[in-house]
Amino acid sequence: MRRADRLFQIVQHLRGGRLVTAKLLAEKLEVSERTIYRDIADLQSTGVPIDGEAGVGYIMREGFDLPPLMFSRDEIVALVAGARLVKAWGGATLARAAEEALIKIEAVLPATERARIHSTEIHAPTFLMSDEDREKLDVVERAAETRNLLRFDYVDAGGQTTSRSIRPLGLWFWGGRWLFVGWCLLREDFRMFRVERVRAVETLDETFRPERGKTIRDFYRQMEDRGEYGPNGASAGVPEA
Repeated sequence: MRRADRLFQIVQHLRGGRLVTAKLLAEKLEVSERTIYRDIADLQSTGVPIDGEAGVGYIMREGFDLPPLMFSRDEIVALVAGARLVKAWGGATLARAAEEALIKIEAVLPATERARIHSTEIHAPTFLMSDEDREKLDVVERAAETRNLLRFDYVDAGGQTTSRSIRPLGLWFWGGRWLFVGWCLLREDFRMFRVERVRAVETLDETFRPERGKTIRDFYRQMEDRGEYGPNGASAGVPEA
């Protein structure tokens, strides 16, 4: 759980004027009591009216509430459109998260604004992505975040298959096609890989650290230096596979 989410949950548990111990909060949020003490102190320093002390418990004074979540008409349309695109084209985990986000947004909107969610006529077909490719996107996204090496077989445009190990750097959605970018250990250079041509992707235990010349920023810089982009989503300077 992110720290911001944890602070929000602490406030939610303290609402209603009931005394709550740090031990109980720690158990519910699956962190140490020391972490709860630090979080409470940070909330108090920002003006949240929490009374109490370590070893006794905490209570929030009446009259405090989180500010309402409000969006403009254009913001609602943007959020709905973005969530629908993610549901249609994203990985399985992101697609589920997008659907849940829409439910949460609708729940906090005033009744007069909820209708805009359903009246937004921006749609994306959900049948164009296979479940297999969605799972691959999840694997690549997680590996890029945790910096785990990936190994897979890759089938090129000519039908030739090679085994690759890469440092995954990120995902690109380009003209109806997903590619992921990585530092290829076989080619010793940046490469783009079309998700539908990846076979038997495996996350390795081996991790990597950002290294000068092999990061996503270096990739973008190389793209800019070499100019225009080629067909099928591959750059003229950074080839597919």
